[in-house]
Amino acid sequence: MKPRTKILVIAGSDSSGGAGIQADIKTITALGGYAMTAVTAITAQNTTGVSSIVSIPPTEIKKQILFTVKDIQPDAIKIGMLHSKKVIEAVLFSLSKIKDVRVVLDPVMIAKGGAKLINDQAISILKNKLMKKVFLITPNIPEAEVLIGKKITNLDEMILAAYTLIHLGANNVLLKGGHSKGTIVQDVLVNQKELHIFKNKKLKTKNTHGTGCTLSSAIATFLGCGKPLHKACKLGISYVNNTIKSNLNYGKGRGPVNHLTSITLDKKFR
Repeated sequence: MKPRTKILVIAGSDSSGGAGIQADIKTITALGGYAMTAVTAITAQNTTGVSSIVSIPPTEIKKQILFTVKDIQPDAIKIGMLHSKKVIEAVLFSLSKIKDVRVVLDPVMIAKGGAKLINDQAISILKNKLMKKVFLITPNIPEAEVLIGKKITNLDEMILAAYTLIHLGANNVLLKGGHSKGTIVQDVLVNQKELHIFKNKKLKTKNTHGTGCTLSSAIATFLGCGKPLHKACKLGISYVNNTIKSNLNYGKGRGPVNHLTSITLDKKFR
């Protein structure tokens, strides 16, 4: 099978393999894409939490991005963990050298276990500069609360928060509702012209480590294949729900999802 699209991932590494650049590579590959990477940080983590974070020098991040795209032009870019102002500045410079590519930004700020993964200076430049330069931003509720400075407790407030992000300069916003209470998960997609709400039954499991990374990479992959935004988001959400349903139950904490759910092995490899 020949890959259908080429996706560049700019994100941090997760040593446990459930989130970060490892989840991104698995997602893109499972959906028929070719993944390239620029590692922004190395984390020591597992399903119970994050033990340490080691930054990659911004100049090296810049080199990874520009030297890669000089040879293989991506059809879309997914951005994940950018933990410092200097790292974001390096990414902004790199993006200015890459033309006509849709960029999906997952504003990773807080790990599933509650550990803060980004500092206040980085949040400020992400909000005031980077968010305006990308095609789509995919915050969850806690991340959106940080970006707008208000609590979000229901669907109406999610919609208002999404439009607030548009007012602040975002082009398209998919505000994920997985942190909300209730039996239905509602994800809100907005831009200047439209509003869509994706409704899905909430799956009862603690094993959701890496779902944010997985969703943003899935959407980037579908965008890279030429799908329109609404369709890319719908397909990405469907894929993530299927990965959660496997309920792998690996590890002692919040376990990973099953990225292989979309793959059927050829008989000779079974």
